[in-house]
Amino acid sequence: MIVLAVDTTTAHESVAVVKGDVLLAEVRLGATDTHSTRLMPAIEFLLASAQLAPAQLDGFAVTAGPGSFTGLRVGLSTVQGLALAAGRPCWPACTLDVLAARMAGAGAHLVPLMDAFRGEVYSARYDAQGAREGEPVVSAPEPWLRALPPGCAFYGDAVAAQRALIESVCAAPRFPERSLFLASTLGRLGQRALAAGQGVPASALRPLYLREPTVRRAAP
Repeated sequence: MIVLAVDTTTAHESVAVVKGDVLLAEVRLGATDTHSTRLMPAIEFLLASAQLAPAQLDGFAVTAGPGSFTGLRVGLSTVQGLALAAGRPCWPACTLDVLAARMAGAGAHLVPLMDAFRGEVYSARYDAQGAREGEPVVSAPEPWLRALPPGCAFYGDAVAAQRALIESVCAAPRFPERSLFLASTLGRLGQRALAAGQGVPASALRPLYLREPTVRRAAP
């Protein structure tokens, strides 16, 4: 099964194409507010590099959130359009689940941390193999960190900014080194899910928001 994976939830935007568990090609983009202008050219380049036509794709995997509100909308709408045109199923993933999968085995408990801005983080707790042990949260860092058990491994785009706090309030923390570009892991997870019949129609894709987006009034 050949799957195109798209992650636009953070500034570490990436797209990848996998066949089974084999990564065929990946494009990594350091994106901030340029998701909408760079994503489709990156996908076109990716497929050309892998010598694939869109019709050869069997399905799509996409991170549905939490993450950047703009990035989520761009990634989901792009995958939705491609999947509708191709008549292929989609697999929407929780970004935190993909982060946890990347650090499986790194600690007794795995704690992905994503920057949620406003002084908060997106997070969840997982067992050593990446199975979730509770619902994802958006929280101020300190109360969330103080409630965690010893021996947690931390990973994500918020870890660098929170590392001093983590080390001061958590017992025996670990900091595995992993790339923050997620599309290759997303693709492998997605092809397994799609092969198991867990895909959904493109029309069913929805963003996973842990809080409502902020709407700002335009200046008069």
